[in-house]
Amino acid sequence: MANTESAKKRIRQTEKRTDRNKHYRASARTYVKKVRRLIAENKLDEAEVAARDAYKTLDKAARKNVVHPSNAARRKGRLMAALAAARETEASAKDSKK
Repeated sequence: MANTESAKKRIRQTEKRTDRNKHYRASARTYVKKVRRLIAENKLDEAEVAARDAYKTLDKAARKNVVHPSNAARRKGRLMAALAAARETEASAKDSKK
């Protein structure tokens, strides 16, 4: 347990910030999960729309320093790569049917 007044204040500040930041972190995770689920279900048009929402929430979380900007960029890049791979798989499946 903290002994000094300043350490006690820091604990209080950290708790407040943690509560405030939970919303942004949870929202970003939810949108990313939604996009991944839609990609798995092969609903690519819906996934693309959901991806835009995911990008917005990740950018907002990065802007507010809830997640590191590089972390947000990495997550967005991985989402884009997954979406592109799914589109490519869909296109190759259509070509093979012809």
